[in-house]
This record gives sequence, C-alpha cells and structure tokens, in this order.
Amino acid sequence: MHADDFITKWRASTLKERSASQSHFNDLCDLLGVEQPISADPTGEWYCFERGASKAAGGEGWADVWRRGAFGWEYKGKRKDLRAAYSQLLQYSVALENPPLLIVSDMDRIIIHTNWTNTVSETHEILMEDLRDYNKREFLRNAFVEPERLKPKKTIDALTMEAADKFASLAIRLRERGHQAHKVAHFINRLVFCMFAEDISLLPRKLFTQILDRAFERPSIGSDLLTSLFEKMKSGGLFGIDQIAWFNGGLFDDANVVDLNKEDIELVRRAAELDWSDIDPSIFGTLFERGLDPAKRAQLGAHYTDREKIMMIVRPTIIEPLLSKWETVFTEIKELCSARDKATLDIKAVLDEASALYKLDADKAKKSDKGRQVRITKLRKAATEKFNRAHTLRDKFLQELREFRVLDPACGSGNFLYMALHVLKDLDHRVRLDCESFGIERGVPEVSPAAVLGIELNPYAAELARVSVWIGEIQWMRKNGFEVNRDPILKTLSTIENRDALLNEDGSASQWPRANVIIGNPPFLGSRKLQPELGREYVRELRAVYGGSVPDGADLVTFWIHKAGEALKDFTDRVGLVTTNSIADGKNREVLAKAASKGKIFEAWSDEPWTVDGASVRVSMVCLASSRVTSEIRLDGKNVDTIFADLTAKIGETGVDLTRAGKLLANKGIAFQGVVPRGSLNRADAMRLGLPPATYLVDAEQATGLLSATGNPNGRPNSDVVVPYLIGDEIVNRPYGRSIVDFNNLNEYEASLYEAPFKYIKPVREHRAHMNQKEALETWWRHWNTRPAMRKALVGKRRFIATPRVSKHRIFRWVSTSMLADNMVVAIARDDDLAFGILQSRLHDLWSLRMCSYLGMGNDPRYTPSTTFETFPFPDGLTPDIELGIAMTDPRAKAIANAAQELNRTRERWLNPQELVGVEIDPDQGMSVVHDAIDTVATSEVKRRTLTKLYNEKPSWLITLHERLDAAVAAAYGWPSNVSDDDIIAKLFALNLSRGKDRQ
Repeated sequence: MHADDFITKWRASTLKERSASQSHFNDLCDLLGVEQPISADPTGEWYCFERGASKAAGGEGWADVWRRGAFGWEYKGKRKDLRAAYSQLLQYSVALENPPLLIVSDMDRIIIHTNWTNTVSETHEILMEDLRDYNKREFLRNAFVEPERLKPKKTIDALTMEAADKFASLAIRLRERGHQAHKVAHFINRLVFCMFAEDISLLPRKLFTQILDRAFERPSIGSDLLTSLFEKMKSGGLFGIDQIAWFNGGLFDDANVVDLNKEDIELVRRAAELDWSDIDPSIFGTLFERGLDPAKRAQLGAHYTDREKIMMIVRPTIIEPLLSKWETVFTEIKELCSARDKATLDIKAVLDEASALYKLDADKAKKSDKGRQVRITKLRKAATEKFNRAHTLRDKFLQELREFRVLDPACGSGNFLYMALHVLKDLDHRVRLDCESFGIERGVPEVSPAAVLGIELNPYAAELARVSVWIGEIQWMRKNGFEVNRDPILKTLSTIENRDALLNEDGSASQWPRANVIIGNPPFLGSRKLQPELGREYVRELRAVYGGSVPDGADLVTFWIHKAGEALKDFTDRVGLVTTNSIADGKNREVLAKAASKGKIFEAWSDEPWTVDGASVRVSMVCLASSRVTSEIRLDGKNVDTIFADLTAKIGETGVDLTRAGKLLANKGIAFQGVVPRGSLNRADAMRLGLPPATYLVDAEQATGLLSATGNPNGRPNSDVVVPYLIGDEIVNRPYGRSIVDFNNLNEYEASLYEAPFKYIKPVREHRAHMNQKEALETWWRHWNTRPAMRKALVGKRRFIATPRVSKHRIFRWVSTSMLADNMVVAIARDDDLAFGILQSRLHDLWSLRMCSYLGMGNDPRYTPSTTFETFPFPDGLTPDIELGIAMTDPRAKAIANAAQELNRTRERWLNPQELVGVEIDPDQGMSVVHDAIDTVATSEVKRRTLTKLYNEKPSWLITLHERLDAAVAAAYGWPSNVSDDDIIAKLFALNLSRGKDRQ
C-alpha cells in the first residue's frame, strides 16, 4: 500500500473504533512493510490483537495490539481523547510485560510514548499527512522492528544530576551569603517541588516559570511573588486568575522565602528549563544534600548509590517474600475461579438439557423443573461462594499489603524509602491486575506513603526524605495511569521522624516504630572515630546504654544491627542493612552473631563496591530473617545451607563456622599491632591554618641532622629517641629510609632533655592547642599508643617477624628490632625460623584469609593479632608456648626451619642482589637499612624489585620454595602435602576447637 492510498482511505473512513482498529493497523503494516499480527504469530504468543486485560469499569477491555519487547497499542475513535487511551496502557503496562513503547492512535494521528526504565520519557506525534514522509515512516517502522532506535539518549540519572547540580550551586551561593543551612534547605525544597508540580500540571502550566521571568526583570518583587504562591499552596486558593490546589503536607506550613538576586534567579530559571517530571528522588537527595554541606562540595555530582544496589536489599527483604506469598494466594484464587467457571458451565449444561427435553417431551420436562431448579440453585450458590471466597482472599492480601510497614532507621534523604514505596505499590497494582481477568473489580492501588517509616537526625535530610517520598508517590500514580491524590496533594508524613535513632534526649535508648521490615544504610564510622566525630559525652551515653550488647571497639553501624536484632526478636520479619565490610571481623562480628541468633542470615553480599561521602569503599550487605519466617539462603547470589556471622557459608559438607574459633592461650602476647603516632599536620593544611607543619616523622636528611646534634643536658645521644621507622607498605615494596621521634614513656621533662628532637616535634603541640584537643595536649610528645607490651616482648631479640596489616599478598619478613613498627604493621615477637616458616605457609595463609576482614576498594585482606594470629592452631608440639630449644629437637621443626630459611634467603637476595647494591646483604638479619644501588641503571632495577611484584609474577623458583615449605608444614600436622583448601580449614578449625581448655 502506498502512502497516498492509505491517507485517502482512512481520511474518508467513518467507522467506529471497534470495527476500524484492526483494519487500520493491518493497512499500516502493509504501508510500513512489516508483517501483520495474525500472519506473523498465529498463536498470538508474542504479537497479537486484543491482548487480554480488563478495564477498571468492569467490562472486557484490551490493549488493541501488542508486540512483546516493542509496544502496546491502543486505538480510540476519531477526535477522541488519546490521553485516556494512554492512561489505559499505563495501567496495563505491567500485564503487557512493560513494553518500551506505549502507542495510541485515533486513525488521524499516532502518538508514541517511550517507556524505558531510567530514561527521560519522550513523546513523538505522527499525523496522517506525515506518512508521506519516508523518514517519518521509517521512524514508525522502527517501533516494530528496532524499537531500541527510539530509546531516549538522556537517562534519568543524567537529568537528575544536572538538576541537582544547579540547585546545589544555588544552595552554596545562599550559604556563602550567611543564610542558615536549614532555612536554605527548606526554601530550596519548596522550589524543587514547585518545578516538579509545574511540569506535571499540578500547578497551572508555566505559572512558576512566569514568576521567575517576572522576578528576573524585577528581583525586588521575587520574594513577594514566591511568598504569595507558597501561601496559596498551603491551603489552596486563587493566585491572580489561577486556581492553586491544596498542597501543604508540612512543606508549605509557612510562606517564608530567602531573598534572591538576579544571578540566583537566573540559576533557578535554567533549572526550571529541565523536565522535572522524570526526576529521580532516590538519587536526587544524595546529590542535592552535598550542596548544603560545605565539606562535601567537591563531591557534588560525582557519586551516588544506584537503584540496583538499593534493590539488592529491597528485593530479598520486601519483594521476594511478598511476591511468594501472593503467588500462593493467587493459586488458590485461580482454583476457586476455575471452580466457579465450571459451576457456570454446569448451569448452562443443565439449561441446555432442559431446552432439548422441552422440544422432545414438554410434560416430562415440566415434571423435572423443580429438581432442575434445585440443581441450578446449588450450582449458582457454589459459584457465588467460590467467587466470594476468591474476592475475600484478594481483599485480605491487599489489606495486609496496606498495613505493611517498612522502616529505615537512618533514612538520610529517603532513597531506600522511595524505592520501598514503589515496590509495594507495584505489588498492589499487580495483585489487582492478576485478579481482574477473573472478574474481580480492580480498583485503585491503596498502598500510600504511610507504608514507609523513617528516622533521621539531620532535620534537612528528614524533610528531603519526605519530599522524595511525595514525589515518588505522585510519579508512580502518573506513570501507571492513575489520578494523583488530592485535598491535600501532600499528605502529612509524620512517619518520617527527625530524631536520634539510638538515644532519646534524656539519654535513654530510643524506641523504633514497629515495622514488618527494616532496611537502610546506617552511618559508617569506625570505633576510633566515634569520639572525635560524635563527642565524648554522646559516646559515653551510648556506651552506658548499649555497653552490654555492643562491645568497645565495634563500629557505629553495629548499634543499628543490635537494635535490628532486637526488633527481629519482637516484631520484625526481615532486616536488610548496608554495613562496612569489616562487619565480619572482630567486635563487629560479635554483634552480628548476636543479632543473627534471633533468627538467621538469609541473604548476604560479603563484598560489594559502594559510595560513602563521595568515596568508593567496599561494603557488606546483610539480610536477616526472624525465626518466624522461612526463606532460601543465598551468599553472593548463590544458594547455600547456612551463612555464618563471618559471611562465609556451609554448602553440604563443605564449610565451617569459624566464628566459633577461639583465641588460643598458646598464642597470647606474641603478635602486636605497631605504635599509633599522633596525627600529623601536612604542609598544605598547616598553611591553611596558619601553623607550621607538625609531624613525628623524620626523613633521611633530617635524621642525619638530629642524630649528629650533641650537647643534650642528660648526656645521652639522640639515637635514643630518633629511631628507624617501618610502615606496612615497606615490607612488600621498597623501604622509605625514614625515622621517627619516639619518646616512648618519657615524661615531658625527660623528653625535653633531648633538645633537637623535642624542638622538632614542638609544632605538634601548637596544632593540638589550635584544635582544642585537651586530652591530646596532656601527652602531646608521646605517640597515641606506644605499645608497651610489644616493646617488652621484643627485649633481647635481634629481629622479629613482620607482616602488613593490609596487603594483597600475605607476606612475612624479618625485621631488625632497631626499627619501630607502625600501627599498620603486625609485629610478631619471634626470632626463630620455625615460627616464620609456619606463618609463611599456605596453611596459615588460608586461615588468615578466612579469619581476616577486607579493606578499601582493592579489597585487600587485613591481618589482625587477635582474630587472625591468636586463633591459629600451630601443630601439636610446636605451639608458641613450647620452649624453642625443646621444639627444635623435633625433626618436624627442623624441616620447617630449613625450608623457611631457604625461602627467606633466596627472596631477600633477589630483592637486593650484591651485583646491584655493591654489598653482600645478611638475609637472616632482615630489614634494617636502605640499600643504595651502585649506579643509575642499577637504581632503576632495584626500585622495581618488590615483594608485591615478585608474588604477582610468582616465578617457578618461588613456587618451588613455597611448595617445599608447605609440604614440611603439612607434614608437621600429619597431613599430606596435597591436602585441599577446604580440608585445611576444616582440620585447623577442629584443632582450634579441640584445644577448648586452652582457649582464652
């Protein structure tokens, strides 16, 4: 068919919608050169006319044409309201498998609405006359054969970031002029909502834009116009000749505004040019919040939590259990409706039988009328009972859904609440669509913002959370073809509370509202940062209230885990929280284990990338269920039998609960974290604060000067207090050759007798005074933790074993006791090759990987003296508490020591070959000095020789030496050299448990 023929035929047509739509569509297919539905898919499985759905009015209704993965198409008669057709497609989009295109037509025009997830919606109109244009026809043809070509280029994420950036810029401008943060935030929230309301026609179209245009011409009237508008939005009324709806809900309780200058207004005008109808509150809040916090300005727009990450919590805690329950209920509803349909058919059969009998023998038919009527009455009653029962089941489920509550007790700007509300409304809508095809009237979804509860300490974030939920509710209703609620449009959201989630104002434990599910992303703050960030008094109160449940040393997030565990015991079915990936370690794990004991961990992601305050980190996502519910158990997306509190799993016979492994007395007092220096003040920060740089660290040149200084009043050399310093990175890479001023346990007077070093660190005191760090000023010349136990354990030893706390490869090295270990080094007070060999073996490596936590985006394992070293069971007869002289009489010990010595010597000589450094090193002495290369070429070669590089490449000689060591250590346990990884862990665990009487 040619375009002119098509236009001539359908311009003259006066057929009604029902009789014309299929013929019109078939002609359109011929015009575009695509197959018609019946010829392309005779069974109607993926492309058909009248794809079944039911209209809210109760009559039979259809999406007139449907093509899977392409479109839903609805016809209306000529000059009919196509908005109603589009609304119908929106309402049935779920039943139509969410086609990316929703197309409506009245024969004279075709309107294509894009419907892709996370894209800004676009509308394309093609008039009948346009079909003469080849490009227009090709565009329409792509809706059939290549719908992806119609996909909008701009994503909702990009739109949202652009919008957030503009308003954050305005927030920064207003803050810099001295306006209070909360007042600015409240005002900008109103502007944001006005733009959204204008673009979805809740405010008269272009009214807000006109106000901005007038205010730009005369900034002096801008405040008056906005004040007047806000007053009307509070309760409704006339603004000029325009009727303003009743909004309020708390956002427009007053009409206060912030004065804007011409540049401010221009910024708002540019923001108003964007399409705010598709803005995504689940990321908008996170981005926008940074504009009001000066400390986060550099992060603006750089990071946000994508919705799929949030769904990794929402899906197992809300969607899957509710959907599973609905599928069970719906199966019963289908069976009841099938029985009703059978009863209806039986009635028809009885009536047909009677009709036939009357034709043959009227007298006989009359005699059977009474019995027949009884049968029909019973069948009708049965059909009614079945239908009523089905209706009741659906209504009961919807009632439970209306009463379902989701709590986020650290809701921030409402990301999790917005997503939770959407999935609950989606399920409400699906339930109604599922049942409508059986004749149960659909009605309008009734899940409302009252379903989501929040607690947030920051008053601005709490209000922003309410705005996010309001916008989310309105967007959902519009996207699914329903009218927005009114009178008021914004219902009061007192369910999102502005308060502390942990403590009441009187210092008592706060109570969380009852909820079916608890989800969220509680604050990440390590235990050492609690006092500096939250204040000593608050932390003291926190410890006083929760000290029996959350031990000292646990991160802040564990307080939320503890309270969630209590909720599991009392009223909550499921919990899903984003936590630091150290949740499976040490004190944190203790809290998680207690919470899990109230039920079980049923879903966890042990290590996922996340964004916190603009920085990329690794997190664990943990979902717990009460003992009242059953569910599948999954770890990192795979089904398992049990998830332990260290976020490892048992699958069949494989996997052990290492959280039950205890610290062994034989290992106590041997492994230590190095000293923790006071914080330094680098040159850039010092200049900003007007202070001199402050540090305890000393480079090689400065060390030479300090060490050569003489004339101390105590007659002692400065080498007493200026000592070589070792950090974790130096163990696996090249040494830095630095020293540190270390006054250890000297008092201030004794330290001052070392004049040059004492003068060198004096700026540290100025820094403490400037920062008003009173506690630190009391001992400002000493390190924060001098590790006296470590120093005592190293007395009399010429070397010790060192390993980085955080490292990609678990590498141990000998270090001279002349060096002072930093807190990122674990110092093991042993100087024998036996201990070195056992620790450097594959067996200990596997144990450390299971017992450690992980840190940073590199996800490197973190070794700890307590959970990693002190739990490791050394071979019987070779434990650290046995006198070395006795242990070394054992042939097993000699074999390990010899293999360890060979590995160490070969490795150290590879690091510093004599031909490159010009001297023969003593590999048994370990790290003590920086070895200078003999020339420039040698310097380049030596610089690239690091243990990290060596273990990344693993040359064959290194593999062979490790295999010899591993075989010797395995033999010491009485195990074969080819023992599997799983068996090693299981056997070591059993050995740890067997030493129960020797555990701490």
